[in-house]
Amino acid sequence: MSEWLRYADQLTRQARQAARELAIVSGEKKQRWLRRSAELLVLRADEIVTANAIDLEQAPGYGLNAAAIDRLKLTKPRLEVIAHALDEVAALADPLGEIIDSTVRPNGLQVTRVRVPLGVVFFIYESRPNVTADAAALCVKSGNAVILRGGKEALNSNLAVHRVLRDALIEVGLPEHAVQLVNTTERELVGELLKRGDRIDVTIPRGGKSLIERVAAEAKMPVIKHFDGVCHVFVDESADHDMALAILKNSKCQRPGVCNAAECLLVHTAVAETFLPKAAAMLQAERVEVHGCDRTRQFIPWAKLATDDDYRTEYLDLILSAKVVDDVTEAIDHIENYGSHHTDSIVTNDLTSANRFISEVDSAAVMVNASTRFNDGGEFGLGAEIGISTDKFHARGPCGLRELTSYKWVARGSGQIRG
Repeated sequence: MSEWLRYADQLTRQARQAARELAIVSGEKKQRWLRRSAELLVLRADEIVTANAIDLEQAPGYGLNAAAIDRLKLTKPRLEVIAHALDEVAALADPLGEIIDSTVRPNGLQVTRVRVPLGVVFFIYESRPNVTADAAALCVKSGNAVILRGGKEALNSNLAVHRVLRDALIEVGLPEHAVQLVNTTERELVGELLKRGDRIDVTIPRGGKSLIERVAAEAKMPVIKHFDGVCHVFVDESADHDMALAILKNSKCQRPGVCNAAECLLVHTAVAETFLPKAAAMLQAERVEVHGCDRTRQFIPWAKLATDDDYRTEYLDLILSAKVVDDVTEAIDHIENYGSHHTDSIVTNDLTSANRFISEVDSAAVMVNASTRFNDGGEFGLGAEIGISTDKFHARGPCGLRELTSYKWVARGSGQIRG
């Protein structure tokens, strides 16, 4: 048996046992773990920030750009935000045991659907050490054991955060292996874990397109995919220009390195002459590079000429593609052809246009007169999230507690037999 096969066997065996124990743990005990973990993240901030500094020093060698390094960075204020997110998850209702629906059959048999954990979650993610805490919190709260595999860029940070979470598990009496962190970045181990459909119930990859494609191809268990965020802001002819500028600025510039940041601006031809020069001034001030179509470049002359590939690209940086469209139909067609079914926003005062956009844009989240940045578990009231699924099965959009559960049918009788 190879080293990686032995390690995969150990991780999955321990996770399976922990999942069995977690399924019957009280909600109060899980709350205590979440709150204690939040306390320890703040109390042991120096330990975590010191480990994070090693990753930040090595980051340029991994080819990380400024936005990616920002995602990687942990500070005491950021750890306080992560801790607050754990407290918010603790305050959420426990989904386990929830009765989804219940009926009594003519023969007196009571048939109920009850919410239950998925079991063991294998979660793969890149360069975001805050996700270590978020994912662990959601999985344990929903009764699942989780195997975490972060990217090599954040290994030291992830190990430090995991030590805090593990110590809190032991302190409150929960299974130590409810949250396990893979302590190597060897790709071979990922392959071994993806074969373990007998012990892992679902894999959730959150990262670059190549990672997700590899997981989808190799996994022997269901996969909830977090694909590209090629998100759009469409400025309709009836849009309030000040509102549209504010939404565009927030969608693109607030945190350009996240998946719900806008990557493409679409502008109705009727307002291109008046809106695009205003947008150009704002984007230039924010140091955003623009790649636009010929009609866009009439009003933003310093923009580069956009290629077909530009419109398909998730830049995760201060780069924006732009196109002038004839109407809402062309905007929707463009999103269908080039988008990633993640998040798309329309800015409009026309109810008909808004309703068409809602009905015809096939994305996990559709915004009307709001920033794309709101497609987020916390902003949607889910607490933290484990990812934003661009799938339709089994979950779509931000994946919170309920998205990490399944259900079982329970039939209670008094001796009924089928005729």
